[in-house]
Amino acid sequence: MNSKRILGMILAGGQGTRLTPLTARRSKPAVPFGSKFRIIDFALNNFLNSGIYSVYVLTQFKAQSLTEHIQRGWRFGTGLLADYFITLVPAQMYLYEQLGPVWYRGTADAIYQNLHLVENHGAENVAIFSGDHIYKMNIAHMLEQHESTRADITIAAYPTPLASATRFGVLQVDARGRLTEFQEKPKEPKPMPGRPDMALSSMGNYIFRRRVLNELLDADTRAEDSQHDFGKDVLPRALRDGYSIQVYDFHGNPIPGQSTPNTYWRDVGTLDAYHEASMDLVSVNPEFDVFNPEWPLRTAVEVSPPAKFVHEAGERVGRALNSMVASGCIISGGTVRESLLFHRARVNSYALVERSVILDEVDVGRHARVRNAIIDKGVHVPPGERIGYDLEQDRARGFTVTENGIVVVPKGYRFG
Repeated sequence: MNSKRILGMILAGGQGTRLTPLTARRSKPAVPFGSKFRIIDFALNNFLNSGIYSVYVLTQFKAQSLTEHIQRGWRFGTGLLADYFITLVPAQMYLYEQLGPVWYRGTADAIYQNLHLVENHGAENVAIFSGDHIYKMNIAHMLEQHESTRADITIAAYPTPLASATRFGVLQVDARGRLTEFQEKPKEPKPMPGRPDMALSSMGNYIFRRRVLNELLDADTRAEDSQHDFGKDVLPRALRDGYSIQVYDFHGNPIPGQSTPNTYWRDVGTLDAYHEASMDLVSVNPEFDVFNPEWPLRTAVEVSPPAKFVHEAGERVGRALNSMVASGCIISGGTVRESLLFHRARVNSYALVERSVILDEVDVGRHARVRNAIIDKGVHVPPGERIGYDLEQDRARGFTVTENGIVVVPKGYRFG
């Protein structure tokens, strides 16, 4: 793809407060997912697999972990490949003289404060995507529709249950797929025609013509009552002002090597949603396939030895069933069932881990029992400990217990 056709900008400054304590020391896009990835990896892979190699990643809150991850595994763009880059852009008050001492005031303002990067690159179109969802998307196909319909703006959309649509922008379209109405997080979403239980929701992924983006953001920053948000302010203004806005059907997005419709899009913004999406990965027929060689999922390379399973004597058997186990893990005489283990985790003899997410360098002691849990990095679970069996006791120890009974042990927790 001609690099001058499109520039990618990923909004990766989300706090992810509903994922606390996983976001106590990292931003939402930096949260680990799927045994070896970070949430940001899925947006980055979507761009690269779509042939878009000029990408800025805009960061803000608790960005150190995310910064290190991208610097370690996602850097290129020197010499003859100078137009190919993935570049981190921290919030830096670039427009201090104009706006004063303010950080990003919303999604639109994050782009506005970095419009100099858009102008310097000179791309005809700008793809503005969120960095905190799990999905696959062939953005090149969306760009083709954007250009063929001569739209000023194209919005990716996904049908969602009416009860869930209150969390999203809700769209109404005409027979040609043109946007006719936009409701941002409405209390009473309008259903899709002929589908009273579903609403057409914005995915928060947009392609703008560069000229149109400049015009709309200039107008937005001058509006005193604006919250400087694409959904709340910029898109409603664009609709009122008569810009041509096309809606792109995510379900029609073709993924190479995938024969089924593209229907998987998850906002893992709550601990229960994060755990549910993780458990899908270890099911026999997961909705989200990470093994498609025609749509490779890259991430920063961890320098670790292979995973190791040891002991086969009576009940002392190292085994993992219906699970994902990352490199460097040692299953030493314990049992892992329907779980995900990240790098260098260890499960010791006679221990049992069930329906859990075990992050980097967690050590589960002998005879310990862990179920329905998320254990963050670097925790040592003492021998004989129980997690997820007595929820009141887990709460008393300060662990987060979700509505669905998932127990979350924070990073670096030390048992007394």
